[in-house]
Amino acid sequence: MELLILLASREGQLVTRSEIADRLWASEVFVDTEHGINTAIRKLRYLLRDDPDNPQFIQTVIGMGYRFIAPITTLHKPSSEAVQPAAASIDPVQPEQVISAEALTGTPTLPSRYPVWVGLTALAALLMSIPIATLGAHLLGERLLHRNAQPVISSLAVLPLDNLSGDSSQNYFADGMTDELITMLAKDSSLRIVSRTSVMQYRGARRPLPEIARALHADAILEGSVSRSADHVHMNLQLIRADTDSHLWADSYERDANDVALPDEAAKAVANQLHRAVPAVKANRYVNPAAHDAYLHANYLWFGTHMEESGAWFRKAIDLQPDYALAWAGLADYYGEGVVVDVLDPRTSIVPEEQAAKRALELDPNLPQAHQAMAAMFFIDRWDWADADREILRALSLDPQNGELYYLRGCLLQAVNRNAEAIDLGKKSMEIDPFSRPYALAGFYVGARQYDAALKEIRLRLEANPNNLDLLGLEMDTQRRMGNYKEAVDVWARWHILTGDPQSAVNLRRAWDRGGARGFVRWQLGRRLLQSKSRYVSPVELSSYYAQLGDKERTLALLEEGYRQRATDTLWIQGDPAYDFLHSDRRFRSIVQRTGVAPAY
Repeated sequence: MELLILLASREGQLVTRSEIADRLWASEVFVDTEHGINTAIRKLRYLLRDDPDNPQFIQTVIGMGYRFIAPITTLHKPSSEAVQPAAASIDPVQPEQVISAEALTGTPTLPSRYPVWVGLTALAALLMSIPIATLGAHLLGERLLHRNAQPVISSLAVLPLDNLSGDSSQNYFADGMTDELITMLAKDSSLRIVSRTSVMQYRGARRPLPEIARALHADAILEGSVSRSADHVHMNLQLIRADTDSHLWADSYERDANDVALPDEAAKAVANQLHRAVPAVKANRYVNPAAHDAYLHANYLWFGTHMEESGAWFRKAIDLQPDYALAWAGLADYYGEGVVVDVLDPRTSIVPEEQAAKRALELDPNLPQAHQAMAAMFFIDRWDWADADREILRALSLDPQNGELYYLRGCLLQAVNRNAEAIDLGKKSMEIDPFSRPYALAGFYVGARQYDAALKEIRLRLEANPNNLDLLGLEMDTQRRMGNYKEAVDVWARWHILTGDPQSAVNLRRAWDRGGARGFVRWQLGRRLLQSKSRYVSPVELSSYYAQLGDKERTLALLEEGYRQRATDTLWIQGDPAYDFLHSDRRFRSIVQRTGVAPAY
């Protein structure tokens, strides 16, 4: 109300953010004014149905402040008379349906020091009462009239904390604190917590919170900011109910920079506020602050576009604190994922992955990430299906809302030809976290040779993210497996353009024009053979090109080499139609059987 009065009283003149802060908060009160102003402006726009991109009421002057740009009429009435709202297109409101500003806010209406704006006060009260007057017995009306009837909050999304350090190099710290809040809330409460990758897409987004909450299927939003200097950390948090965009709770935390328990403390406060706290299991282990900082660096790189750089930071965290179980689990994941995506050579990565996974589990047998690392090790390195599944199920018992675990188990089941179960797990994984691996379900459809379903799923996900390279790569491979090489060329050319390599797009189209499907395959093969001279390329990938060209001997020789190297893509060769002509060959069948999988065909 104070902000609406301030903006309107200036009659179209700029009101700076500092003026707003001075009006809304006393000088001795310490709050995060940036978030406070943003929240107040957002609520006014929500009540006024004002579009920030095409405003009719409140205009943003970027970097400066706001203007109230709607026409204003001052109603002059004798002070003894009640102020009546001007006639408008709003349906009449019966007296018993109007809720006073005092009833809505729980505070007295504005004192007489604002006589000129009494009409504006009535307008604001009317605006706030419109949903009740027009919806009658509708659920929203019931919620506004009877606060106790509001549904219980059972799901929460933690939006990425803003980095207010004034230093972009501290972005990793803001993301790390967000990630730890999510982890601690999942541990300390009975709430369903939206996954990290789902919320990270809203970093820096300036969209209405109810809209974000609907997209994330969250009942409430936790937002805030964090800043860090040499010797202290300051964090502000506020909890917003999604359906009413109403403020539920806020707090500020000022801590020593070496206090690594801050996210856990804040998570417990939020869980208690929502009455969804769970009993503490045990005190957290001591974590060296420098090791914790290195771990945050590693996670920032791991979840970003520089996964290959995260290993050095995980190792630094371990060097600083050798008993840091989370860092050991992270290092194991670095090696495992690197092997799967052909960034690391399995011949030099399998042993350190096994060592890291075992060490993580020794240090903390109740750490879900440690059991996940062990599961990946049994699966990727040893092709030990039973032990891998045991570890996945143990991890799920400790962290049942981890979409990555359902995806990992789906990969395991598809490797042993249990395609229907793998697809069901892919659906579950996407339900929990559709952003971490948007290709998860489509990939299981491809492995089961359900190509039409795969393309439908891929295109659905591309609608939300048309430039996702993983989805485009899978679409290319799906078209190739279907024999649609022309469509595969089109998708692959787009992929190269998006990666900043337009010349490769030109070259592969030229190869198609000159040689058709075989010309395209030869171009791909030649490119990967050249790259293999300076980096690791899986022999199994090379074998797939020779298989498409019908070169039986080279295909089998490379498959044998892939098996000797323990290349992970050896596990998927039965699902690729390029190898169908080899299914009756005893050497091919021998390779399949040695992986521990029964022949599927």
